[in-house]
Amino acid sequence: MNNCAFCEVAAGKADAVVLCEDAELMAFLDITPIRTGHTQIIPKRHYETFEVIPSDLAGRILVLGQEIAKRIKATYGVGHVAFLFTGGDVAHAHAHIVPMHAKTDVTSARYMLAAQDVRWGLEHLRADRATLVAVKAELGFMT
Repeated sequence: MNNCAFCEVAAGKADAVVLCEDAELMAFLDITPIRTGHTQIIPKRHYETFEVIPSDLAGRILVLGQEIAKRIKATYGVGHVAFLFTGGDVAHAHAHIVPMHAKTDVTSARYMLAAQDVRWGLEHLRADRATLVAVKAELGFMT
């Protein structure tokens, strides 16, 4: 698909710190992580929304998410890891695996009491490549 950021990542045309991949899936560290270790899993083929991903492939995304969640828990000592499918920011279905240090790590602004303090945007979260490569090593993925 033209102009899809994740299709560019899957094709190796855009930089990403890839944790693992095969012919159909790729897991890479989020460049604007909610918490250290925040990972995204994408199907390499373009699917705009998660409900159109073939069920066997969606199942493989879930299994890979579980494997990464176990590493995240062991590495960062968290009791919970969030797993969610999205496709809003990038119209290419993708799963997020996020270490949960606090209940509010993955939430909707609708539930926040101090809405005036909510900062929309991602630039303040952006991580540089060296930081992401260090996280990859922490999680035990080979380079």
